[in-house]
Amino acid sequence: MDKNILLVGCGNMGFAMLQGWLSLDDAPRVRVVEPAQGLRGRLADLPVEVHAHPDEFPAGYEADIVVFAIKPQLFADVLPAYSSRVGEGAVFLSVAAGVTSEAIAALLGGKPAIVRCMPNTPAAIGQGVMAVYANARVTPEQIDAAKVLLGSCGMVVEVEEEGLMDAVTAVSGSGPAYVFNFIEALARAGEKAGLPADLSARMALKTVEGAARLATQAEDDPATLRRKVTSPGGTTAAALAVLMADDGLSPLLEKAVGAARDRSVELGRTN
Repeated sequence: MDKNILLVGCGNMGFAMLQGWLSLDDAPRVRVVEPAQGLRGRLADLPVEVHAHPDEFPAGYEADIVVFAIKPQLFADVLPAYSSRVGEGAVFLSVAAGVTSEAIAALLGGKPAIVRCMPNTPAAIGQGVMAVYANARVTPEQIDAAKVLLGSCGMVVEVEEEGLMDAVTAVSGSGPAYVFNFIEALARAGEKAGLPADLSARMALKTVEGAARLATQAEDDPATLRRKVTSPGGTTAAALAVLMADDGLSPLLEKAVGAARDRSVELGRTN
């Protein structure tokens, strides 16, 4: 991939994406800006250029893609420094929840090409969901290049309406935490049912992993798989009568996803 990539911020998500990029057969040239010395230290053995501040860039440096992997609250302080330091023709890719392309453009000045991406933590093992939205300034070549980068970390999906990014954040962005919490809850329930805590925890984790793999590989959809494993009057049916009740899992998840979506909208209004 004959591209110059500038990664701004190398925390957990930035580092996960960087590892994915470097795993490509035709890896791009990467420069990283990370002010935290501890985070810079873990990049010492990687084939990247590392800086504490963009003032350290060599003269004439131009980036093809600038990736902002920083917290939404830092955008106002960080972004203006990059509008004149990366050359013309760069596309700016943000992985921050809630910060709109309009807000990003205002901080950068001018009319920049912007791609918003909402990744999730399984990107660290190449199993992420990378949802993207591109503004009208992004060229087909630029979005294709961004998709190649993001595809190294998992599945890439594109939405045509930026407003959907708040729902994306609520489902796939925050979704792994919901699954982790389900594993915790299932393990605690098993313990209360009499299982040793360690055994229940291991069983809960492997059950979720196995079910997810089966759902991924099977030709049947999840609803069909659920019906196949549920014998009338059996143990699974008894449990599902609780989970699928009017006040069960589905309305609870709808409320949770709604709360996450609303918070994403709020973040966009405050940045």
